[in-house]
Amino acid sequence: MKKALKIIGIVFGILIILLVTAPFLFKGSLEKMLKRTINENLNATVEWEDLDLSLFRSFPDASLKLSNFSVVNKIPFEGDTLASGESLKLDMGIMQLFKSKDLKIDAVQLDKAFINIKIDTLGTTNYDIALKNEPATSEEGEAGEVFTFDLKKYEITDSRINYLDEQNKVYLILTDVQHSGRGDLSEEISNLNTETKAFISFKYDDTEYLTNNRISLDAIFKLDLKNQKYAFLENEAKINDLPLTFNGFVKINETNNQVDLTFKTPSSDFKNFLAVIPDAYLKQISDVKTTGNFTVNGILKGIVDDTHIPTMDIKVSSDDASFKYPDLPKTVDKITIDAELKNETGLLKDTYLNIPKLTFRIDGEPFRMNGNVKNMTENPLVNLEMQGTLNLANIKQVLPLEMDQDFSGIFKADINAHFDMESVEKEQYQKMDIRGTASLTNFTYDAGFKDKLKITNASLSLHPGAFTLKELNAKTGKTDIKASGNIQNLIPFLMSKQELRGHFSLQSNVFDVNDFMVSEDNTEKEGATKKPNHEISAQNPEAIKIPDFLDAILDFNAKTVIYDNLELKNAKGTASIQNERITISNFTSDIFGGNIALSGNVSTKGEVPTFAMNLDLSKIDITQSFEKLDMFQYLVPIAKALHGSLNTKFELNGQLTKDLSPNLSTLAGTAIAEILTAEVDPSQTPILSALGNKISFLNLDRLSLRDVTTHLTFNNGKIEVKPYHFDIKGIDVGVAGTHGLDKSIDYNLTLDVPAKYLGSEVTKLLQKLDPKEAAAMKVEVPIGLKGSFTNPTISVNTDKAIKELTQKLIAKEKDKLVDKGTGFLEEFLDGKVKKDSTKTNANTNNNQQQQNTKQQTTEKIKDIFDGIMSGRKKKSDTTKTP
Repeated sequence: MKKALKIIGIVFGILIILLVTAPFLFKGSLEKMLKRTINENLNATVEWEDLDLSLFRSFPDASLKLSNFSVVNKIPFEGDTLASGESLKLDMGIMQLFKSKDLKIDAVQLDKAFINIKIDTLGTTNYDIALKNEPATSEEGEAGEVFTFDLKKYEITDSRINYLDEQNKVYLILTDVQHSGRGDLSEEISNLNTETKAFISFKYDDTEYLTNNRISLDAIFKLDLKNQKYAFLENEAKINDLPLTFNGFVKINETNNQVDLTFKTPSSDFKNFLAVIPDAYLKQISDVKTTGNFTVNGILKGIVDDTHIPTMDIKVSSDDASFKYPDLPKTVDKITIDAELKNETGLLKDTYLNIPKLTFRIDGEPFRMNGNVKNMTENPLVNLEMQGTLNLANIKQVLPLEMDQDFSGIFKADINAHFDMESVEKEQYQKMDIRGTASLTNFTYDAGFKDKLKITNASLSLHPGAFTLKELNAKTGKTDIKASGNIQNLIPFLMSKQELRGHFSLQSNVFDVNDFMVSEDNTEKEGATKKPNHEISAQNPEAIKIPDFLDAILDFNAKTVIYDNLELKNAKGTASIQNERITISNFTSDIFGGNIALSGNVSTKGEVPTFAMNLDLSKIDITQSFEKLDMFQYLVPIAKALHGSLNTKFELNGQLTKDLSPNLSTLAGTAIAEILTAEVDPSQTPILSALGNKISFLNLDRLSLRDVTTHLTFNNGKIEVKPYHFDIKGIDVGVAGTHGLDKSIDYNLTLDVPAKYLGSEVTKLLQKLDPKEAAAMKVEVPIGLKGSFTNPTISVNTDKAIKELTQKLIAKEKDKLVDKGTGFLEEFLDGKVKKDSTKTNANTNNNQQQQNTKQQTTEKIKDIFDGIMSGRKKKSDTTKTP
């Protein structure tokens, strides 16, 4: 006996060791075999990051777990992910591990998976991935199978399922899927007990019927696997909190599917209606007081194939119902709902929606609607009547909605419409019979601006082919708007998401662009130093966008337009809005004591907004424009020292910041600036002060400029100034060069200076010239300006000036030496006149005298210029020799 027990103990010990060590012994060969078998039999690539095999914790079954797996389609859906997930766990008998085919799977667990089912426009499915090769036959002549799912249970957790049928335009998305099933699927007939929770979104064609609605289904299905018939037994479903129960079956046939289902609400309490509203918008309904009823009854019966759908009759009804939330002051009563979705032929095109009656009353104000939609899948025919009054503020008085914005205002409508959607899409307004009126009064809406948008009144008149905005009076912040005009396509805009097109006239006493900026939490604090536009980064995640749904022409007239810190008076023009672009034409206004004319465009369609404009400013005040236009401070920095008026024209394009201010570093284009008249105050700019201090004869005090014109070119943050000239009290000044947005400068000035301005010693040199020649003689003095506007560096090319003056004086002396044989200039420089020389000696020494004279003249002039350019007189000019 002891020996038998010992043997049994040894056997169990060996078995335990095998259970523990088998995963390590067989894992490598099993993983290779599994991958090879799967990929050889599927038109897809199957991969996983890790395979874990356990025999011990699931004994007597083996547990196989794949981590981070994926199934990627090959042609015709090449590259698409059919399925992926964090883990896939398979339970099977231990002996199944040693089979290369006919594997039997007992249980499946799928966690954090993504299942992506697609059907393209040709009806090809991405899940049909089994290879179509002829199966190998066994010795008995029967085809072998790779897997047999003899499931006892399965589970899907935290997963997502996409179903996209492009052929039938059906889109179904299930998220946060929690689903489990228990039963014996190895039996031909068995019961499957399932539990399902998920969020569902459903879209058919271009219409979204469900958006992230919560659903659940606890159901027992009777499975007839031999006949592929699946019937509902005990079950309860919920859409949000609306309960439904089902009865009937679905049968899969060889050429079609057969459906025979009925469903209904298990109770008729009107709370069933409130339960349809998603939790995201509506709070708990358990304490709501209701009267009346609400029921849903539906029948789906028939076959499903490429041509047919089941016939259907789905009715929603309620009669003289009411509800009131205990914490809210008002009641919704006189609720009548009569709606029906029907199909009597099994052809999709014959599905229609009929709403004979829909009425309700809030605070004694009735609202009613009725209509129908036929031919729903081809060219829907819409008939609609709407009449009543709705106080928008009452919505939150009767429903505890979690709304992003608060509404208030009175909406009134009396509309009768008959049209087909093809006419809407093709804008064949003559085929649309829409009549009636609609109005909105005392409407208040938080649009995200600095202040709420308030519409005092707006009225719309509808006639066949014509929709007229009779009047609109609105206000936000400082801005007031009065508008009227024609809307070309109101119904296409409302029903098929087309752009809203129209031609409107707008008037305003004050139009403040700043009122339409998105409200920011991180606005600059009061008193903070304001950065120039080109230095402002996109601190605000919100950007001003031109509405993409507008295709309109606006004729506007505003007494005052405020943009940033600019104030324009008597502004008028035309704005065309299309494709997220505003094009402005014929814009005129008064600004800076002058006039402005503007044409151009602004686009916010791209990631970075852009602009292009032609700007003509006439007789504007230089001081005002410099103070209020950031752009002027960088384009014409010297303007700070000017007091007067100018004309200027810009042709510019570039990028904009998120608040639609110009990004100056991106500017490209040209400009012309014409100073009509200006007084100069050198003390206002370091560059003029430094220039006056450097050159003593250049007196900039009380300088006046008249009719000075310059041309500018913008390129890569640099402003290139084409050569231009102006006069400083008889001195012609030529200017050319560049400056940058970083305030750097690189300019060349050329001063054409009358020689008499160079001091008394040069004057003495000129005394023996002809007076007219002396008065006309000028010297070109080149000056370089570098550094920055706030810290300029000034250099004077005296060598060139000295050489030019010397050459001019020597040239005059040469002419006199021919006649006199000697020079007056030499006499002046030496301080004496040679008395004893013969004509022969003079001729002999003439060349030597000319060389000496030239050298002495050059040295003397250089000495004079050194004194002038150092900003002081020579000592010999100001003091007498003792």
